[in-house]
Amino acid sequence: MTTPNVLDELEWRGLIAHSTDRDALHAALGEGSVKFYVGFDPTAPSLHMGHLVQVLTAKRLQEAGHTPYALVGGATGMIGDPRDSGERTLNTLDTVKDWVERVRAQIEPFLSFEGDNAATMVNNYDWTASLSTIDFLRDIGKHFPVNRMLARDTVKRRLESGISYTEFSYVLLQSMDYLELNRQFGITLQFGGSDQWGNLTAGVELIRRTDGGHVHALATPLLTKSDGTKYGKTEGGALWLDPEMLSPYAFHQFWLNVEDDKVGELLRVFTFLTRDEIEDLEQQTAEKPFLRAGQKRLADEVTALVHGEHEVEQAKAAAAALFGGGDLSSIKPDTLASALREAGGTTLPAGELPGIVDLLVVAGLVKSKGDARRTVAEGGAYLNNVRVEDPELRPTEADLVAGSWLVLRRGKKNFAGIEVG
Repeated sequence: MTTPNVLDELEWRGLIAHSTDRDALHAALGEGSVKFYVGFDPTAPSLHMGHLVQVLTAKRLQEAGHTPYALVGGATGMIGDPRDSGERTLNTLDTVKDWVERVRAQIEPFLSFEGDNAATMVNNYDWTASLSTIDFLRDIGKHFPVNRMLARDTVKRRLESGISYTEFSYVLLQSMDYLELNRQFGITLQFGGSDQWGNLTAGVELIRRTDGGHVHALATPLLTKSDGTKYGKTEGGALWLDPEMLSPYAFHQFWLNVEDDKVGELLRVFTFLTRDEIEDLEQQTAEKPFLRAGQKRLADEVTALVHGEHEVEQAKAAAAALFGGGDLSSIKPDTLASALREAGGTTLPAGELPGIVDLLVVAGLVKSKGDARRTVAEGGAYLNNVRVEDPELRPTEADLVAGSWLVLRRGKKNFAGIEVG
């Protein structure tokens, strides 16, 4: 039986937007273990959803027998790739070094560092920091025609508003990385996002010009929502992988709320489910979208990959408890607090608490005190998942859950948190 070629799998999953000679790459991936690399610039203290595509693609290639080198750019992170929104703020060396370690720690759990195709972590600061300007210009810059650099889409768009020589030169640094890794380790494949395609092919061309070598590149597509806008944003900002920057609950909720027509695409890109499993979930989503079977599986799978099974269970338990289906005291305080803040919690100063009628108004669950009293009378008001019978009820400090919260609910679906203190 012929061993499946991982390129076919990546194509089925919609992970190939561009590649150099497809047949040559397919042949190389079918002949033995290919050494490949993917780079991550530490321009923030955490990776986000877009980076996760690359991390999981590296994991797929390694599981197919190929050998990963994950580069965290201590040098390129000092500059940052040009972007349409304008010049990046340059971070200090100490900040970048700290972020290199944070990003490295996020990547490592996804790769195996044992066996014949063990992963290796590399940092381009190691071969860039001591390079002289003269050597850089002679050995690298000489191979880059300025007209070709000016033709890059991002550079063209930035010319009117302005682009520094620093960011303009970024492509030279990334290309030099590929050359260095090819010479030092024999790496013959680099991949990244489709917005990096110009940098990827520039590295291929640099190796051809300097050493006469023939190497490969591929790019994953940019993921967009149904309306064409970029994925990767929540109400609070980017979809960070660091639980301190975005709680596992909020992370789980993001995936739970993706559009029906995007479920299949995201299951292919972000999970390791089989073709049969994904196609079954797509069918369930098409036939009974209200059950949200695809979204539920997607949220569970991706949250487990990034944060672990325990956080999946906590996120699901928190959601159930907030809608009256579980015990609030069984939820970790930070998970519950995150869920309530995500829902738009209100704060009150410490001290004597208002009565339940006032609290329902403050929380935004009713428009007036009259509405609040009617809600209580009709049996539709809940405090910490317990039905409120008395409209004169005044909670005390003993009623606070997770240390400082009151959880209010009107009916089955409308809830709000009030943080005291």
